[in-house]
Amino acid sequence: MGALLSVQDLSSGYRHLKVLHDISLEIDAASLTAIIGPNGHGKSTLLKALAGLLPTWTGAVTFDGTPLPPAAPERARAGLTLVPQGDQLFMSMTVEENLLMGAFARSDRGAVRKTLEDVYSLFPRLRERRAQRANSLSGGERRMAGIGRGMMAAGKLMMIDEPSLGLAPLIIEQIYEALILLAKEGQSILVVEENPSRVAKIASRFHLMDGGTFAWSGSADELEQSSDVVKTYLGD
Repeated sequence: MGALLSVQDLSSGYRHLKVLHDISLEIDAASLTAIIGPNGHGKSTLLKALAGLLPTWTGAVTFDGTPLPPAAPERARAGLTLVPQGDQLFMSMTVEENLLMGAFARSDRGAVRKTLEDVYSLFPRLRERRAQRANSLSGGERRMAGIGRGMMAAGKLMMIDEPSLGLAPLIIEQIYEALILLAKEGQSILVVEENPSRVAKIASRFHLMDGGTFAWSGSADELEQSSDVVKTYLGD
């Protein structure tokens, strides 16, 4: 079986500013892959480019064996889901309304309700707060809602941008416990984190980004054996 997502020599950026330089990446189905690296070196830009929010300047991206269309809505319909940094919820809408927005492209209402129950089972706090407006949620609850909305799309690959950013350690642990459960159930996940310790024990493959390209790539075991490389780019 081929890779679920295959990226070959991808370059992209903003207007005249090139940020990504010849990125190549493969993600298998039912895997959890992590992109780590210091802030400001292209990790979030890569997710935006894969989601179709930024143009592909050079290179090719195939998904489930098919070249991806350039537009973000078409990529979402193909099964590529982005959970952006900062959650970006609709603050005047309820928690449940925000979650259902993630299923905008799905027509099977029964399947949508089942996914909603899956979200509530994974994040019981969201069930308790489903009728509250999103602006009443804590930072951790908003992160749960962002991931839950990503689940509602029922995509083949969920890309999550820094799920631990700004959260207390206990909430981070709960978020990653949820991601582990999703991965065990067969959900393919691509997660971006600055700190590799957050994902060191759960990701099967790592890519260290520096200056818009991958400075190092390897398995979890190779990451453990390459602490000097990680320290060079991220510090102690």
